[in-house]
Amino acid sequence: MAKAVQKIKLSSSRDIPFSKLVLSQNNVRRLKAGISIEDLAEDIARRSLLQSLNVRPVLDDEGRETGMFEVPAGGRRYRALELLVKQKRLAKTAPVPCIVSDIGGEITAEEDSLAENVHRVALHPLDQFRAFRTLREQGRSEEDVAAIFFVSVNVVKQRLRLAAVSPKLLEVYADDGMSLEQLMAFSVTADHGRQEQVWETVNKSGYDEPYQIRRLLTERAVRASDRRARFAGLAAYQAAGGGVLHDLFEEDGGGWLENVALLERLVAEKLRTEAETIAAEGWKWIEVTAASFPYGHDHGLRRLGADPAALTAEEQARFDAIQAEYDALQTGFEGADELLGEVDARLGELEQALEAFNNRPDIFEPDQMARAGVFVSIDCEGRLSVNRGYVRPEDEVPAANVEGERDTSAPLTERQESGASLQRTTISLAGASTGPEEHDEDAARPLPDRLITELTAHRTLALRDALAENPAIAFQAVLHNFVLATFYRYGSSGTCLEIGLRTPTFPAQAPGLRESASAKAVEARHESWKARLPESENALWDALTALDGDAQASLFAHCASFAVNAVHEPANRYNQGRVGAHGFCSRLDQADALARAVGLDMVQSGWRPTVDNYLGRVTKPRILEAVREARGESSAQLIDHLKKTEMAREAERLLEGSGWLPELLRLVDATASPVEQEGEAGSLPEFLANEGQEEGGDEAEPQLDAAE
Repeated sequence: MAKAVQKIKLSSSRDIPFSKLVLSQNNVRRLKAGISIEDLAEDIARRSLLQSLNVRPVLDDEGRETGMFEVPAGGRRYRALELLVKQKRLAKTAPVPCIVSDIGGEITAEEDSLAENVHRVALHPLDQFRAFRTLREQGRSEEDVAAIFFVSVNVVKQRLRLAAVSPKLLEVYADDGMSLEQLMAFSVTADHGRQEQVWETVNKSGYDEPYQIRRLLTERAVRASDRRARFAGLAAYQAAGGGVLHDLFEEDGGGWLENVALLERLVAEKLRTEAETIAAEGWKWIEVTAASFPYGHDHGLRRLGADPAALTAEEQARFDAIQAEYDALQTGFEGADELLGEVDARLGELEQALEAFNNRPDIFEPDQMARAGVFVSIDCEGRLSVNRGYVRPEDEVPAANVEGERDTSAPLTERQESGASLQRTTISLAGASTGPEEHDEDAARPLPDRLITELTAHRTLALRDALAENPAIAFQAVLHNFVLATFYRYGSSGTCLEIGLRTPTFPAQAPGLRESASAKAVEARHESWKARLPESENALWDALTALDGDAQASLFAHCASFAVNAVHEPANRYNQGRVGAHGFCSRLDQADALARAVGLDMVQSGWRPTVDNYLGRVTKPRILEAVREARGESSAQLIDHLKKTEMAREAERLLEGSGWLPELLRLVDATASPVEQEGEAGSLPEFLANEGQEEGGDEAEPQLDAAE
C-alpha cells in the first residue's frame, strides 16, 4: 500500500500594527552589512515593503499570547519602519504584512533568522548591469537611477559601460570564463569587434591580465597626456569629430585619442600656422617637428646673440611694483615655519608675473635674421617650443664682408625684402656665390693643374717634416681641426690636416637622455667654449694661439669627447658593412679601458634605475636579481609575488639610493686603479705643461709663418 505524501502547511500571513511588533533578540544578524537603514527606509517610503516580516507571538510567563509579536527574521526592515515612524512618515498603528510562525514546534527563532539570510542568493553582477541598462532604456536618467538605488552616478555609468560590452564576452563572463576585472578592462572601448579580437588573442596566449587587455585595446590610440594631444587640445580634437576612449575603472589620465591620423593632422596644421607667423619675422629657414629635436641637433650651428625687448615706462613701473610686493612678502614671512595658504598662493602669482617679464622675446637684427633660422617643436608639456637665431656654416657672411659691408648678393637681398619663406626638415638653400670670373686676354693665365699638383706635393712633404719637429704646433694643429669639426659644422672639410673627428649618433634615443646630468654638463661646457671662440673660423687659429696650455688641453679634451662611441649596436648592422664583429668587440674593450682610465662612475653621473629606463623593460627575474643584489634576499621576497608592472614600480622605490647598476653600466674591472696609479693619463704633455718656458726661463712664443 503506497504511503501517503505528507502535505506541507505554510505559515499564515496577516497584517499586524507596527506598535504590536518588537525586535527579537534571537536575530542572528549582529553586524552591519550592505545598504544602510536610512537608505532602506527611503526605499520603503518610495515603493512600500517588498518582503513581509517573519514574526512569532510573544508569550507571558504562563505561556499565553500577549498580543505582541517579536521579529526574528527581517530585523533591518523592522528598523527601517521604526525610523519612518520616528520621522512621523508612518503611523504607529500602520498595518505591516507579516508571516506568523507557529510556536512550540521544532524550528526555533534563530533557525528562521539564519535560514532567511543563508538561503538568499545575491543577484549576479551581470543581471544588475542589464537591469540598469533596462531602466535607462525606459527613459530613466543616470542621475535618477543613482538616486533610486543610493549609489553614485559614476557607479551607474560603470554598470552601463559593462552592460555595453560585446554580448559574446558577456556570455563568457556569465559562464565564469573571465573575471569581473577582465570584463572591466574590455569596457575601455565600445568596438565589439575589437573586443572580441583581443579576447581571442589573450585567451589563446595566456597573457590575459587586465592591464595587458587595456594595453592591446589602446595600442592604436594616443594618450591624452601625449605632447601632441595637449598641443592640439582635446576640445579641438573632439570638435573635429575625434573619439576618446575612457576607462571608468582606472585612472586613465584623460583617456586615449582614437583617431591618430586626425590628431596628427590637427597638430601639423597648428604647427604650420605657428611657423607661418614666425616666418613673417624674416627668418631664412624654419625646421618644424611634432616631437622634440634629437640631442645634438644644433651641433655646429652658431647661435645669434640678442637682447630681450626693452620695457616701456608702464611695463617698468608694473615690474617694479610686482618686485617690491614680492620682496615685502618674502621679508615679512622670512622667519615663518610655514606660509599661510593665501600668502603662498600670492607669492606664486608674483613669481609667474616676474618670470613673464624675464622671458620677454629676444630682439634680433634683420640682417642677421635673413641668414639664420628657427627650430619649432613641441615640448614635453605640450607647449610650443621656439628656438630662434641659429646660423648654419654655409649661411655665414664671407670673410671679406666680416669687417666691411654685409653681403648684398641677389638671393640674400631678395630674401630680406620678401621675408623668409617657410620650409621644413631638410632644406636646401641657394648659395650667394657668383659665376666664374671672366679673364682679360692680356692678363696672366693660371698655372696648369699638373704643375700646381707637383709644386704642392713638395710643400706638403716639407710641411710634414717641419710639423713633426714641433710637437706644440702639431698639438695645436690637431686641436684646430677638432674645434672646426666641433663648433663650425663642415669646417674641418677645408683644413689641411686630414684627421677626422666623427660624432656618432645614437641608434635609439634612451628615455631621459636629453635631460640627464651628463647631457646638461656637456651642453653647458659646449656653450661656455662657444662663447669664448670667435664667430669666424678664419680667426680661430690666432684665438687658439692666445690660449694657455691648460685651456688648450681642456678644449682638446672637450672636442675629443664628441668622438666617443661606446654604444652597443644590433648585430645585423655589421652585415651592412658598418663595422665588423671584431672591430665592434675591440671598440667596446677600448671603451672599458677608457672608462677605467677616467674613473667613470655612472651613479655619480646621475643614472639610477627607473621603470622607464630599465626595470619596466626587463623580465621579472632580472628585476628580482637587481633588488637581491642591492638590498638582499629579504627585499626581493617582498615583491616576488607582484605582477610585473607593480613589481617594477616597487623595485624602483627599493633601489633608490642603493647605487645599483646593470652589468652593462659597471666598470669591467672594478679593482683597476683609476688614472692616478700611473700619473700619465691625467697629466698634460710635457710640451704643454712647460709651454713657453725654455731651460733659461725665457718665454718663447711659437710662431707660424704667415705665408705657410
